[in-house]
Amino acid sequence: MAEQTWKPAGRAGVSRARPHTRLRASVIALALLVLGAVLVPVLLGGQGVSYEEIRLAPGLAHPFGTDSNGRDLFVQSMSGLRVSLLVAAFSALVSTVLGSLVGVVAGGLGGWTDRLLMRLVDTVNSVPHLLLGVVIVALYRGSLVAVICSIALTHWTTVARIVRSEVLSLRQRPHIDAAIAGGSSRTRILRRHLLPAIVPQAALSAVLLVPHAVWHETALSFLGLGLPPHLASIGNILGDGRDAVLLGAWWIVLFPSALLVITTLAVSGLAATWRDRIVPRRRSELSL
Repeated sequence: MAEQTWKPAGRAGVSRARPHTRLRASVIALALLVLGAVLVPVLLGGQGVSYEEIRLAPGLAHPFGTDSNGRDLFVQSMSGLRVSLLVAAFSALVSTVLGSLVGVVAGGLGGWTDRLLMRLVDTVNSVPHLLLGVVIVALYRGSLVAVICSIALTHWTTVARIVRSEVLSLRQRPHIDAAIAGGSSRTRILRRHLLPAIVPQAALSAVLLVPHAVWHETALSFLGLGLPPHLASIGNILGDGRDAVLLGAWWIVLFPSALLVITTLAVSGLAATWRDRIVPRRRSELSL
C-alpha cells in the first residue's frame, strides 16, 4: 500500500519539476539571445569590409569566424538575429490581431457570418504559405513592410481557428446564457465577455507564431526574396554562406543556423510552459 501511494507522488514531483526546469532554461536562453541581439551590434558593430580577413576560421579574435566579406560573423549573426526577431514579432502581432478578430466575429456571431469566414480560412489554407508569401514579396521586392505582410497574411488562419473554437466553448458557459437572458446584444457580449476571455489564448498564439515567423522570414531571405541584401538577417547570412560552404567555410552556415535553432527551442519551451498553465493536464495522467 505504501508503494501505491509513493509512486504517484514521485511522478507528480517529477512532472512538476520538469516544467520549472524547462521554463528556467528557456527564459535564460531567450534572455541571453535578446541581450546579445540588442547589445552586440551597438557595442561591436560598425565593422567594415576587410579583404585581409575573408573567411577566417573561428578563433580567439573571431569566435564565429568571418564571412565572405571579412566581417566578424558573431556581430553579423547577432545583428541578423535582431532584425529577424523584430520582423517575426511584428508579423506575429499583426497575424494574431487579424486572426483574433476573425475568430471572435465568426464564433460570436455564428450563422452565415461564421460559414463565410471559415470558407475564407479554408481558401487561404489551401494555398501553401511559402508560395503565397513569395507571391506577395515578389510584388514589392526588398520591402520590409512586404515581408511582414507576407508572413502575417499567411499565418492568421491558425489563430482564427483557435480563437473561434475558444469562443464557441465560451458561448456554452452559464454567464453567457445569463447575459443573453438579460437582454445584452451580441456586440456587447463580444466586447464585455468574449474578447477579454480569449486574450490569454491569443497571446499564447502570438508567442507560438514568433519562431514560425522567424523561419518564414529566413526562408524568404535565403531565396533572395526577403529583406534587402544590405540589411543583416539570418536568412541573408545563410544565403551569402551558401556558396562559401563549398569553399570549406562551414562556420558561415553553422553558427547562424545554431542561433536560429536555439531561439526556436527557447520560445517553444516558454510557450509550452505557458500553455500548460492555461490548459493544465489532467490529474489522472499522473497515475498512469
